[in-house]
Amino acid sequence: MERNIQFNEAILEGTAHLLETDPSVYVMGLGVPDPKGTFGTTRGLKDKFGPDRVMDMPISENAMTGVAIGSASRGMRPILTFQRVDFFLLALDQLINNAAKWHYMFGDQMKASLLIRLVIGRGWGQGPQQSQSFQSLFGHIPGLKVVMPSTPYDAKGLLVSAVKDNNPVIYLEHRWLHKIHGPVPEKSYEIPIGKARVIQEGSAVTIAACSHMTLEARKAVELLEEEGISAELIDIRSIKPLDKETIIKSVRKTGRLIVADPDWKFCGFASEVIATIAEEAFSDLKAPPVRVSYPDRHTPASWALSNHYYPSYHVIAMEVCKTLHLPSKAQMLLQELLEFRSEGPLDVPDASFTGPF
Repeated sequence: MERNIQFNEAILEGTAHLLETDPSVYVMGLGVPDPKGTFGTTRGLKDKFGPDRVMDMPISENAMTGVAIGSASRGMRPILTFQRVDFFLLALDQLINNAAKWHYMFGDQMKASLLIRLVIGRGWGQGPQQSQSFQSLFGHIPGLKVVMPSTPYDAKGLLVSAVKDNNPVIYLEHRWLHKIHGPVPEKSYEIPIGKARVIQEGSAVTIAACSHMTLEARKAVELLEEEGISAELIDIRSIKPLDKETIIKSVRKTGRLIVADPDWKFCGFASEVIATIAEEAFSDLKAPPVRVSYPDRHTPASWALSNHYYPSYHVIAMEVCKTLHLPSKAQMLLQELLEFRSEGPLDVPDASFTGPF
């Protein structure tokens, strides 16, 4: 019988298995031992494995990241957890100048095998300092691997793979995903880093998405099906290394590409995907590729503004209709989008979410 669990439970289960089977693994992060356990992803681990393997840390992000990197160089495999990607910006020197470079600088004699979990995303009027993503920033740095799971199955499998990897891995998890459900095996398993997943095959257009935008893209595909439009949906899930082959193969079949990326548009990850297609599959394109992403402005705290800031599945479907030269359908979707944005606050995913922690 298929077992369904939540995204946060999948992370917790994968972490517990790693702690049970590998004595070099430990967890460290602000709020890790708290009752709510970082959105439920570390709940109960300290009671089970003790304070030497699951530990809180002071609000000193740069120093504690250095501790984790140092321990990784001595053979440990730390899981370093931050409740916001924004807090981790204080530790970029450690990440960029130490963790990402050591493998190269010391000729493979020193490694920095650590997983850095960073919670990203919107919600509850968090505003410009606690709603950022930065996948394009991390993906830009040589020596780093970057993953963004969008399902409970991928959350567990990519976590296990990341901890076992000998390179530093940035694991970006959108907080709106923590409560979604999906099938997850009880046994431990790995998902190769650098491999995208074709969620649904189609013939008219390719929609490539990552993280929470994959959920919006799923809704868009269902909406397009009702209009007789066949869309192929790819969950990129690995930002770096990027599975170019899967995306190129799809675009060569459909001739059209929409990239849905939960981040700013300018110099964003979506731009890298489109540049790859322009370089390697330009002659297969039937229409210009399109980026569906955030405007190049800071995240608003007011829901009245954020309703217009974050793109929804309506926007993805509308851009598909535009690229297929279906103006009447695009206009219909635009009207639905305007009505959707005026219904009330869209800055909370569902009624079960009562706050950011």
